[in-house]
Amino acid sequence: MNLEELREYCLSLNGSTECLPFDDVTLVLKVQGKMYALIPLESAERSISLKCDPEKAIELREQFSAVVPAWHFNKKHWNTVFIDASISNVLLCEWILHSYQLVVSKLPKKLQGELL
Repeated sequence: MNLEELREYCLSLNGSTECLPFDDVTLVLKVQGKMYALIPLESAERSISLKCDPEKAIELREQFSAVVPAWHFNKKHWNTVFIDASISNVLLCEWILHSYQLVVSKLPKKLQGELL
């Protein structure tokens, strides 16, 4: 899955928006103003940082060497997935959806109903 395909999938999720932070090198994907995915635009390795509940994070790190704690966020809740041959597109989309749903689940109930 290339950068544009990642971006398109993320933006297909209900209520998803994108913005560039101050450094202009990371695409930030949000739902209702809350980040759920970060995609570096200027990286030699394709990767995406996703929000993840602690149990899921442990499971992913045990299964895939391409998943590591994200250095720029609370390591319990964010993970960087380096997209290589061990990561299928289906699995990557599942993780993105997990991150999106995790953020949506913390929104007020009225907003959750509109998004899910």
